[in-house]
Amino acid sequence: MKTISPSELNDLLSTQPTLTLLDVRTPVEFAEVHIAQARNIPLDELQPKQLIESGQLRKDQPVYLLCRTGNRAQKAADRLARENLDCVVVEGGTLAWNDAGLPVNRGAVKVISLERQVRIVAGSLVVIGAVLAWQVHPAFIGLSAFVGAGLVFAGVTDFCGMGLLLARMPWNKKTSCTSATCCDEKS
Repeated sequence: MKTISPSELNDLLSTQPTLTLLDVRTPVEFAEVHIAQARNIPLDELQPKQLIESGQLRKDQPVYLLCRTGNRAQKAADRLARENLDCVVVEGGTLAWNDAGLPVNRGAVKVISLERQVRIVAGSLVVIGAVLAWQVHPAFIGLSAFVGAGLVFAGVTDFCGMGLLLARMPWNKKTSCTSATCCDEKS
């Protein structure tokens, strides 16, 4: 899969401000901070065939993809590539873009990233399983073992079911900010 650095993309946007740039984070993450030209289509809602049929994506133009760190953008690129779209993943995602001091739009929304949410939920389930095994019945240790196995599976396969589930939660969808016009504060 092709990649592009944040600074290279910034240079490209200065000469081609209408290129297709998709941010595949949750709407709430997007509302917190995003590149002005980016359009938000969350990974769990990405429907390549529909986007092509509606003319929102074209096979003769590259699609630039980003998320927080690049992992979800890579998954989106894999999906879009199956439809013969030319995909380019922004290295390091919005974190690298922001770290490079490049311009972003910031909203009033402050969120806990999806990755941190996964860590919080997984850690909580492990603690709950251990406490229940100690206080109620030893079989509850299976909850901790299940979560641990899930984390190992996620690490090996780069597929996190808990992350996909959390992305669908209402608190990760509470915003109408999906385009470059939704947030006015630039930094």
